[in-house]
Amino acid sequence: MKYFHLRAALLALLVACIFVSPDPAAAASAAQINRNVKSALDKLYGKSATARALGEKAKGILVFPGIVKGGFIVGGQYGEGALLEEGKTAGYYNTVQASYGLQAGIQKFGYALFFMTDSSLKWLDKSDGWELGVGPTVVVVDIGAAKSISTTTLQSEIYAFFFDQKGLMGGLGLQGTKITRIEK
Repeated sequence: MKYFHLRAALLALLVACIFVSPDPAAAASAAQINRNVKSALDKLYGKSATARALGEKAKGILVFPGIVKGGFIVGGQYGEGALLEEGKTAGYYNTVQASYGLQAGIQKFGYALFFMTDSSLKWLDKSDGWELGVGPTVVVVDIGAAKSISTTTLQSEIYAFFFDQKGLMGGLGLQGTKITRIEK
């Protein structure tokens, strides 16, 4: 009986890897990523005046417009995005996360990280793969609650906004997510 659980977990890992792992042949081009980032940021700004105000003051904005997350007991997520500085693409990144525990489902979503200080943006540059939760503090902003926030009261170095959630999967979080610069 104990081998059945091990086999089930291994099978779940295999299925999660097939559905969530990046496929180099399907990887987006730089032009596709730029279009998707601009579109996602425009949608986010349309839903959140706070995100728009942060965008105007941010030193850089890292946008992942289409992250796929899935799993059954063992799961993972993957997405590609771009860092914008002064409205122009300054680099391309991927976001990867592996997880295990009580989970089942698949979903697609996006998120944007607003870097408010030069030091937080330098952290992204100098780290060879940045694991969120290590380094500068990231504050996750709920779009609904963001209406009561003003840019004069915001004091953190990095703010995160989730957007365009589709599918069924328990919970969204950034802890343990690794962001790495990629070449396009």
